[in-house]
Amino acid sequence: MSETMPVPTKEQWQKIAEEFWNTWNFPNCIGAIDGKHVQITAPANSGSQFFNYKKTFSIVLMAIVDADYKFICVDVGAYGKNSDGGIFSNSNIGKALISNTFNVPKSTNLPGTEITAPYVIIGDEAFPLTTYLMRPYPKPQLGDQRNKIFNDRLSRARKVVENAFGILSQKFRIYNRRIQLDPDNADNVIMATCILHNYIKSGGSQHSHNEEDIIASYSLSNLPRQGGNHQVAAFNVRENFARFFDSPEGALNY
Repeated sequence: MSETMPVPTKEQWQKIAEEFWNTWNFPNCIGAIDGKHVQITAPANSGSQFFNYKKTFSIVLMAIVDADYKFICVDVGAYGKNSDGGIFSNSNIGKALISNTFNVPKSTNLPGTEITAPYVIIGDEAFPLTTYLMRPYPKPQLGDQRNKIFNDRLSRARKVVENAFGILSQKFRIYNRRIQLDPDNADNVIMATCILHNYIKSGGSQHSHNEEDIIASYSLSNLPRQGGNHQVAAFNVRENFARFFDSPEGALNY
């Protein structure tokens, strides 16, 4: 499994959060997360490990994307049979967030209010609700207008990751057909397309690098896993965001 992109600094996370607020009206958001199934030829003797719910063989590209459709970090190579939530929890990305080793800034007040909230990533129902990962309210709780507003705002901001996958597929047509490589080589190809996607989005680099330097500088590894999921605290964080979106300060600023 390959995990790429340099870990952002605290200042870079804050800049990403500002862009999410200014562009997508979701404050304290440092990225949107989702998984994309990439079809591969069934590896020999792999059984059902790569066989997914779409009844094809795949590996999963898990990505966190910024407000400008660039990949902040990616995890490549999980078995197609695994769920997005399970892949996230067992990835180095998830471990870094759990262990607070991802340079994420401390909690801060939401714009114009005294409502305090941590910096979070946002995902869909496939992901767990934690103090650092917001997911929508379940349908039975949408009778509360405040909860519905929260879901609408989260969905609006979260679409950047779906759009980033769409842009990636348009740029690199390998995503429109089955990759006929073994999983390890397919991982490397997918990793390279994500790095090239960011390179193109950034307008190219003024400096040249060889492949080994690029891969080395984009490595995210050996992150410890510790801590746990404090469910009550996670519910409270989501409630604070919902309160904010239902306030004058949190109204959409088109």
